[in-house]
Amino acid sequence: MRRRVRCQTVTASSREGNSSLLTTSSPSAMVSWIISRLVVLIFGTLYPAYSSYKAVKSKDVREYVKWMMYWIIFALFTTAEVITDLFLCWLPFYYELKIAFMVWLLSPYTKGSSVLYRKFVHPTLTSKEKDIDEYLCQAKDKSYDTLMHFGKKSLNVAATAAVMAATKGQGVLSDRLRSFSMHDLTTIDSDGEAKSSASVTTQAASGQHRTRAVMRSKSDAAYSKTSS
Repeated sequence: MRRRVRCQTVTASSREGNSSLLTTSSPSAMVSWIISRLVVLIFGTLYPAYSSYKAVKSKDVREYVKWMMYWIIFALFTTAEVITDLFLCWLPFYYELKIAFMVWLLSPYTKGSSVLYRKFVHPTLTSKEKDIDEYLCQAKDKSYDTLMHFGKKSLNVAATAAVMAATKGQGVLSDRLRSFSMHDLTTIDSDGEAKSSASVTTQAASGQHRTRAVMRSKSDAAYSKTSS
């Protein structure tokens, strides 16, 4: 039971990249997990990639076929590893078995990848090739139709949103222009009333001033007559 708990902790940390989970497992489980990941990364990925480059560069058909068979087996191994890491990691020496399997695949003496491909993978793919091709064609057609369907929907939604935004923008603009025009008319009317009232006040003041001047002139004339 302890082995299972440690294995689940290491698996979760390997998939989620959370290094804090590794600290809760035992040192032996951590070491086994780290070594297995390094072996898969360096000897299972980087070294075959460089060897494939050399095979392509040298145009050696034999080496090219050899590494193509390896990559097919490695793809299946990576797919199966996702499942086995979740359900079989509680087995004793699980990570040690993965390391041994990777060495068996790459060893030039055992030629494990070639053996697996020739005895199991190639016959199975040959018998199921037509079904796989038909399934892939159907998947492509369905994915294309689904993509076109969602593309049309997204375009319709975008066009509707653009029309609604333009309509709202026009409404806001018209309201602003209307408010501005009413404000301008109100300002003009108030200015006209102020000018007219000011002119009336000015005319009244000038009339009073003239009346006073006339009265003063009349009083001065009468005073001059009496004095003479």
